[in-house]
Amino acid sequence: MFLLNGDAKYIDVLERTLYNGFLSGISIHGNKFFYPNPLESDGSHERKLWFNCSCCPTNVVRFLPSLPGYVYAHTKDDLFINLYIGNEANIIMDFGEVIVSQNTNYPWDGNVKIKIEPEAHSKFTVSLRIPGWVQNKPVPSDLYRYMTESDQKPVIKINNEETKFTISNGYAKINRQWKKGDFITIEFPMPVRKVIANNKVAEDIGKLSIERGPIVYCAEWVDNGGKVRNLLLDKNADFTYEYKQDLINGLNIVKGISKSLSIDKSDNSTIEKEQDFIAIPYYAWAHRGNGEMIVWLPYEKSAANPIPPPTIASESKVSASYIHDQILAVNDQVIPKNSNDHDIPRLTFWDHKGTTEWVQYDFKEETTISNMHIYWFDDGPDGGCRVPETWKITYLKNREWKEISKHGAYPVLKDEFTSIEISSIKSKSIKLEIKLQENFSGGILEWKLD
Repeated sequence: MFLLNGDAKYIDVLERTLYNGFLSGISIHGNKFFYPNPLESDGSHERKLWFNCSCCPTNVVRFLPSLPGYVYAHTKDDLFINLYIGNEANIIMDFGEVIVSQNTNYPWDGNVKIKIEPEAHSKFTVSLRIPGWVQNKPVPSDLYRYMTESDQKPVIKINNEETKFTISNGYAKINRQWKKGDFITIEFPMPVRKVIANNKVAEDIGKLSIERGPIVYCAEWVDNGGKVRNLLLDKNADFTYEYKQDLINGLNIVKGISKSLSIDKSDNSTIEKEQDFIAIPYYAWAHRGNGEMIVWLPYEKSAANPIPPPTIASESKVSASYIHDQILAVNDQVIPKNSNDHDIPRLTFWDHKGTTEWVQYDFKEETTISNMHIYWFDDGPDGGCRVPETWKITYLKNREWKEISKHGAYPVLKDEFTSIEISSIKSKSIKLEIKLQENFSGGILEWKLD
């Protein structure tokens, strides 16, 4: 699309993808990969080892050698510099060869030095891409915008003398007589920016994300007290950044102050606790163990997710006969809107069909249970998961699994909690055994105990 019309917006999208979604798909060691690029995680997302039909890693391998072809482009008398990457290139234009080289630490800072060396004195245009993020446009549409616009402008110098420029289709056009030894320096301002989404993106209302230059940031549990999905930022807060050479092969981190929110069990009020806040580039997440991650951070309380008071289920260790999707969905205390709620985590047994499966809670000590409530996942009529054919509950007593004594039958309900009352039991382990419908799989959105 860029080659068709010379508009920098297409390179802006390429750059944003390159430094964020593309890089996050493969681990820094190159041996694991993501299929999805989630913008929030409860800790159950983890890169997988390569396997025989893994198309994503091979697409990465294919793209990397093609990267040099995106750095430059030219017409008969216009040399386009699209990406700011340290390199040297020999470009054959209509009037002869031009050697171009770049020296830069981009995207960690915005300083770029470009040498232009034509084989003979020649008059032509050098078109320097001025990234959309420099022009207060995080993307070339109204999907995202910066919370506040920056008045900082890029500075372009030729042979150490500042030059004026106008921007056309996202490029600063510099037309002059070029000779060997000429060089251009560019200073792109890189303040930490807050991004908000179009109001039509309901999930992001009252939330912001953080960028610096072309890099999108996220908050990970390991840097923020063990959790991040319960954080609340001040939309007027200032952020600083610093380079950490020893962190995941070298990263610029963003630092500030946030609040962690939790619910007081005694009166259901919200407890706010101020704490240090750290964000890392999104591409580098999931390299330090499993834990929470978030890109869109609430700045309004209505969008925040305080930690609920702990329950028997939430403090239990959960395991299953087979795990597809997210095992932690079972006791994450997120209540579904319906059985086909795709906006929250779920545990399914896909693609096991018609089998008998189980999910188990193990408690820290013997615990008394009198009631349980299960929300089944069912994505019918189009999907392959249904509520179970039958199910039952067993508990561990004297090293043997015994079925509980219940009041009434085992109901199977859809779009609401299936609840049963049992004769109180005391055990360290309880198991939910599920018989899936013939030709269908199944799953669980939430399993509560009291």
